[in-house]
Amino acid sequence: MKLATKFGNYGGTFVPETLMPALEQLEDSFLRFSADTDCMEDLSQRLKHYAGRPTPLYYAENLSREWGAQIYLKREDLLHGGAHKTNNALGQALLAKFMGKQRIIAETGAGQHGVACAMAGAMLGIPVEVYMGTVDVERQHQNVQRMELLGARVHRVDIGGRTLKDAINAALRDWVSNLDSTHYVLGTAAGPHPFPTIVKFFQSIIGKEAKDQFSQMTGTMPDEVVACVGGGSNAIGIFSAFIDLPEVALVGVEPAGKGIESTEHGAVLQLGSDGCLHGMISKVLQDPSGQIKDTHSIAAGLDYPSVGPEHAHLSTIGRATYSFASDVEAVETYQEVSRLEGIIPALESSHALAYVKRNGHGKLYGKRVLVNVSGRGDKDLERILEYVQQNR
Repeated sequence: MKLATKFGNYGGTFVPETLMPALEQLEDSFLRFSADTDCMEDLSQRLKHYAGRPTPLYYAENLSREWGAQIYLKREDLLHGGAHKTNNALGQALLAKFMGKQRIIAETGAGQHGVACAMAGAMLGIPVEVYMGTVDVERQHQNVQRMELLGARVHRVDIGGRTLKDAINAALRDWVSNLDSTHYVLGTAAGPHPFPTIVKFFQSIIGKEAKDQFSQMTGTMPDEVVACVGGGSNAIGIFSAFIDLPEVALVGVEPAGKGIESTEHGAVLQLGSDGCLHGMISKVLQDPSGQIKDTHSIAAGLDYPSVGPEHAHLSTIGRATYSFASDVEAVETYQEVSRLEGIIPALESSHALAYVKRNGHGKLYGKRVLVNVSGRGDKDLERILEYVQQNR
């Protein structure tokens, strides 16, 4: 048995020949791991007793009253580590152990994936090294401190734009040099096959739980499911349970940075074109000669010039639609959700919530809207205060 390598015209494996044996081994090992009942039971028990699943579904009464839609929040911010990243990191760390690897490497933008890998490595006794762009180190230094406290070694990447794209490049270079001993825990539903499928598998628990919880709470299904999109793992995780329900609209929200008309943003599915980056064909922000454009988002976890190939496919076939939110909207929503609900959402998640706020008294008025709060926002507080001070 083999996994499908592409999502429509997107995905695939476009890597140096030296990486092909490692990717083939990874696919074979994942198929055996995911079919092994003992491995799946081990993962399930660790997700329950260590990570804290299931995460709750919460009806946000105050936001619903203020914004006009009926708003339900899937609380991935309450997962151990503070974000959905723990689902994938724990699953891939167990997969690495199953494969007999002695070392884990990872990339991180907002730092949440790095923290999740550091936690999983500490629990399983596997050394962890994390690559992080120096721009992201500066704006997410609290998470750097958490990773180091947990025993991970953080490599500061000071090339290119010094953000997530460059951290992925550095991690891939490490992996090529250490294939026998090392597993690369890619943190988002992107990259060469089979990573998008593996990450979706480990994140699909979000959608499975949310679908059952929503049905039990309301007796029906949501009208719309909304999630922020950078690489797209939290979004594909919650979308996965609803893709086969055409009556449920799926909406991904990308970062517009200073505005969709600005030269630096992360609205890949709005303004990108087909291209190849990090071993996959997907939508990419690039100039006419194929050079990758610089991106900007106040949310480090969304600062990426491409997107997972399944999102490109879902957009192309019209099964999901993709909107955007600006830095200003995200910051204002971050503050408003904190004040109205006592929940501090990550800046990444605030983009999804900003879309609901903008449309709550319009097309979403009275609709049942399920939003994935993919992470908690205490990591962003210093950045928020700095932004507000600069923009007074």
